[in-house]
Amino acid sequence: MANLNVRKGDNVMVIAGKDKGKAGKVLAVNPDSGRIYVEGVNIISKSKKPRNAQDKGGILKQEGTIDSSNVMHICDECGGVVRVRHIKEEANGKVKSVRVCAKCGASLDEKKSSAKKAAKKAAKKKTASKSEKKD
Repeated sequence: MANLNVRKGDNVMVIAGKDKGKAGKVLAVNPDSGRIYVEGVNIISKSKKPRNAQDKGGILKQEGTIDSSNVMHICDECGGVVRVRHIKEEANGKVKSVRVCAKCGASLDEKKSSAKKAAKKAAKKKTASKSEKKD
């Protein structure tokens, strides 16, 4: 099951199982088994034994895997749960498969700027404007 419709960082909603109706971001994908980790979904308890005097033992809560067929994409444009359609696009003489929303046709493969990158850009602008004011 090497060809999955979901990738790390996608926003998805669970459509089957005990966590049906929950939405979250995909944390990790395992294409060999067809299973994914979704933020805040399928929380499992894991016991941790302290290995030395400084370690703290206890019960850890963490996300477990769910099957990729039990989730659907949330489209940013439509705002709803949608199926994924694959189309071929040509860019720079190369044909590339692109994931698009089946309802509105919006691309699901667009590069999403991370919060860290946005914070760095804002900090750069702030320091640049301060140096301009001094001059």
